Amino acid sequence: MSAVHVLNGPNLNLLGRREPAIYGTATLDDIRAMLETRCAARGVSLVFRQSNHEGDLVDWIQEAGGAGAPVILNAGALTHTSIALHDAIKGAEACVVEVHLSNVHARESFRSRSFISPVARGVIAGFGPLSYVLALEAVFENELRKS
Repeated sequence: MSAVHVLNGPNLNLLGRREPAIYGTATLDDIRAMLETRCAARGVSLVFRQSNHEGDLVDWIQEAGGAGAPVILNAGALTHTSIALHDAIKGAEACVVEVHLSNVHARESFRSRSFISPVARGVIAGFGPLSYVLALEAVFENELRKS
């Protein structure tokens, strides 16, 4: 594995100031720094992106899938609405770990439905920024088992 793609959807650029009681005070840059350190220690590149536009995420999933690179995906609200992301993951045969900062199952009922979960390798939710770290460790563990 030469790279891990971490893709972030709508409104995640507001982390640190958006609803801190739910999402915490860590910013997306804080999360990126945590993951960069862990990737560098393993000699793996980190591709870290955020967009408020569904099409960007579709393009990036296809790019990662085509390269055979694992994806950690926090699609934000698109998790609950985007058939396009579901189809991109499936079509590109991308290995995706779905991530959420909050426990989506303990929130509004509409957040319990995910279009990503059925095509994801796994789901990690509810641990704040640690959710990303746990996802990264899962990616590393799965890649090591392939060797």
